[in-house]
Amino acid sequence: MIEALIDGLPATGQLISLSVADGALLRGDGCFETIRSYHGEPFMLGPHLERLQRSAAALRLNPPDQRLLSDWVRQMAAAGGDCAVRVVCTRGAVIPGSEVVGRCLVVAHPIPVVPDSLRLRPVPAPWHPAGREWELAGVKSLSYAPNQAAGRVAQEAGFDDALLISSGGGKGLVLEGPTFAVGWVVGGRLELPSLELGVLDSITRRVVIELAGREGIEVVAGRFPLSRLDRADEVVAMSTVKEVCGVVAVGDRRYPVGSVTEFLATTYRLRTVAPASAPTHG
Repeated sequence: MIEALIDGLPATGQLISLSVADGALLRGDGCFETIRSYHGEPFMLGPHLERLQRSAAALRLNPPDQRLLSDWVRQMAAAGGDCAVRVVCTRGAVIPGSEVVGRCLVVAHPIPVVPDSLRLRPVPAPWHPAGREWELAGVKSLSYAPNQAAGRVAQEAGFDDALLISSGGGKGLVLEGPTFAVGWVVGGRLELPSLELGVLDSITRRVVIELAGREGIEVVAGRFPLSRLDRADEVVAMSTVKEVCGVVAVGDRRYPVGSVTEFLATTYRLRTVAPASAPTHG
């Protein structure tokens, strides 16, 4: 059963309602965050809610006070245990004459099954800012249809998901996955697409950068063409749901789940349950 709060009020056992006049339903006009709960404790709650506030500000939304949101997320995490807690802030009425106000839904749901490794198909993403100025760059809006379509295209071609690249064919820049950040290892160095490209400032990516830095793994963010992956020794996907996951194929390119990926995956999982614990990468 899905546990939920609507504007802080319990909706357990009921249908979660959203007005047909709400811009979130009609236009995808809203923002969201997905927070992982481990044993009833939300992981990196503060950074997630801070990013939600930034997304809301860019969309000119007025979400509930962050202290209220924190209480609601903790309540749902405690109810769900090992789960994902999704926070959704909607626009409210966009149909003339309607007085529907924006809503805040906090929903706890099971973690979807995640493969042990991923095979990605490069897919051009002409909708992505890819370094162009845009006020919604890096915003977690509800308008995810292009990203979802890219994932379906990849799956129909026999892959697990897409790797978004800027328009330009083989010379396109590596951006991100539809719902995850990406990085790769070249000669022991972890490389990542720059946030200046408008990729999401992934919370999981932040933790990975922190863990890599503690171990002395050099981290470089920049503008890398897809051909850069020809030199990669390992490729990694990072997200709240996937955590740190090895990528074994990008198009025709093949990769092992190497030692750096394994170290980051293990250390990340330890970080979620015991922040002071950290193995050594040898």
